[in-house]
Amino acid sequence: MKAIVLFCLLSLGLAGAASAEEARVTLELKDHRFTPAEISVPSDQAIRIRLINRDGALEEFDSDDLGVEEDVTPHGEVSFTVGPLKPGRYRFIGELHAKTAYGVLVATPATAPDAH
Repeated sequence: MKAIVLFCLLSLGLAGAASAEEARVTLELKDHRFTPAEISVPSDQAIRIRLINRDGALEEFDSDDLGVEEDVTPHGEVSFTVGPLKPGRYRFIGELHAKTAYGVLVATPATAPDAH
């Protein structure tokens, strides 16, 4: 019994540690445009993206760079995780309105604190 309790406690601790290393961003889609259109995120971390669709039309978040395709219903929202990402620029589009719905996720290394 003690082993089961210890396993549960360790599992909870590891899950908490994993979520602490996950950056979170929110994207909004309105008038078939992503806001913000450029998002800076830390590299080498998983990124949890929450996409809120303010439009009355279905959209598909699509990114070959990120390896993601997610449908979001009219006036709905969807969340998904990408990464960890290497430093770089990762383009994404709203596949159903690609002429106006596009953006980029910019992954940058964390800066080291000053050693003064």
